[in-house]
Amino acid sequence: MAELIVTQVRSAIGQKPKHRGTLRALGLGRIGKSNVLPDRPEIRGMIGRVPHLVEVAEVATGAEAGR
Repeated sequence: MAELIVTQVRSAIGQKPKHRGTLRALGLGRIGKSNVLPDRPEIRGMIGRVPHLVEVAEVATGAEAGR
């Protein structure tokens, strides 16, 4: 299964409370912090709520890395 590296690139100060909560749920909290998450629809939905605050990179793992 592919994984996503999600990195916070902008501050949550001044953002809506739901946006700040979404960052927390993604395991982020300060600029520059990254987290590796599975590439699932729930995670994609959370990222879609805060695209202006994060950067996303895909990482292939396991059998996919050898292709």
